[in-house]
Amino acid sequence: MRRAGLVVWEAHQAAARLVQPGVTTQELDNAIAEVFGQYQAIPLFLAYPGKTPFPAATCISVNEQVVHGIPGPRKLFEGDIVSVDTGCSLAGWCGDAAVTHAVGKIDATANRLLRVTLGALNLAIEQMAVQSRWSQIARQMQQFAEQEGFAVIETLVGHGIGRKMHEAPQVPNYFDPKHMRDDFDVRPGVVLAIEPMINAGSKQVRTLPDHWTIVTADGSLSAHFEHTVARTDSGVRRLTSAPDESELEFVGKSFRDPSRWMHW
Repeated sequence: MRRAGLVVWEAHQAAARLVQPGVTTQELDNAIAEVFGQYQAIPLFLAYPGKTPFPAATCISVNEQVVHGIPGPRKLFEGDIVSVDTGCSLAGWCGDAAVTHAVGKIDATANRLLRVTLGALNLAIEQMAVQSRWSQIARQMQQFAEQEGFAVIETLVGHGIGRKMHEAPQVPNYFDPKHMRDDFDVRPGVVLAIEPMINAGSKQVRTLPDHWTIVTADGSLSAHFEHTVARTDSGVRRLTSAPDESELEFVGKSFRDPSRWMHW
């Protein structure tokens, strides 16, 4: 899974280098698909079943779009925020990650939304090392976001991941005592795709007529960050994070310079 995660990381690096005003969402998807092709990795999102199969390797969601945005000719503008979410399977194992980018200079609310959403993800990963039940972590994520005046979406959650992209358990980013029967142990061997989705306004969302793109109901901004994370006997590991020194030979030559990396 770490090797699949490294391919996902490299794909994100390729997209991040392109994010700027004037670039289309299709160009970002093309860059990610090219990396997957170089490793003969299978894009997990392409042809994912729904009312219509998902048509791209990447979900790219801009501003009020929460998740599942379809890449196309839409151009990015200064001040936009754009969520890039993708995953692949390599040698039968999956990796899945997302990051929301600022396009040029963004306003204070958007900047704070990105900081808080990434903070919620980092908080969850840190707490995986010390908490025994996921509900304890989800409660802290929700409190962290709400203390900043933002809303955690409750109709979309993270997921287990392994041989398939979506495996049990469901991984909520909020705490609901009515759902305690769905709580689960956080123990060595558990691998989760943790992905807080946080809105600047209401937590309510709706789906566009394309059957895929989910947007905020009130038109407010939304941000999304995700890592595939493993709880091991020796601690917690981000499987979709940057390579360490021993892994640099695995990634493409143009991605071996840490000074050029996008970190999240």
